[in-house]
Amino acid sequence: MKLLKLTTSIIAFIIFFASGCHKKPPIQAVITLSGSTSMEEVIQALSEGFMEQNADVSVIPQFSGSSQGIRDAAEGKADIGTSSRELYAGEKASLDAVIIAIDGIVVIVHPDNPITDLTFGQLSDIYTGKIRNWKEAGGADSPIVVIGRDTASGTRNAFEELLGISGQCTYGQEKDSSGGIKIAVETTPEAIGYVSLEAAEANQKTKKISLEGVEPSKEKIYTGEYFLSRPLLMVTRKGEQLQPEAQSFLDYVLSDEGQEIIQSQNLIPIT
Repeated sequence: MKLLKLTTSIIAFIIFFASGCHKKPPIQAVITLSGSTSMEEVIQALSEGFMEQNADVSVIPQFSGSSQGIRDAAEGKADIGTSSRELYAGEKASLDAVIIAIDGIVVIVHPDNPITDLTFGQLSDIYTGKIRNWKEAGGADSPIVVIGRDTASGTRNAFEELLGISGQCTYGQEKDSSGGIKIAVETTPEAIGYVSLEAAEANQKTKKISLEGVEPSKEKIYTGEYFLSRPLLMVTRKGEQLQPEAQSFLDYVLSDEGQEIIQSQNLIPIT
């Protein structure tokens, strides 16, 4: 009887182990990505979709900001860098960039803030310190807490460039992620911040602001009516062939299926 029980246990273990091996093949290749925190949710969604079809490949993304992702790609520390800003002239010498989507930068305030719209000039003046109190923009008599991203952020670079105020901003707080900005704004009634459209849509604890009377939406960004928009990029080393799995991932991102995932993440697909 004891022998029968032992034999049965061994057989059960062998069946369990064998079935587990058949369900998920061992990892044969790893793809590394590094870059924009604004692209975190869409990159995670794309990675999951790709791995569902390629069970022997592991996609490992890291999110330390666009500038870090660009450096990691240039130095060969990541297969693909992700950036929410355009490459600078010096970066273009060693990197190739592919636009995978278009995103809007959304200005957010606390839900209790009565402001619903700002002009181009008002937004610029708030971030350069020329407007310091909400009453100067038609709001309540309270000092404005200006919140933005850190210097490594592609969102910050794009925001300042689109407003023509690069290097002129006077931030009260600088955050290293879109999540940090959302938390700061939702807990500070006097705050103003900016995040990607994707991040703004995913958070109902802050209020989106229209700019020049135009609401931040995929449709308005696509038509160009909403002026705060930027491309989302994947960057690779110039003149070097990607490993086959990384190239397959990039092809997947640009495919109809990948672009459908991008659209589902409140981004504008390029195809």
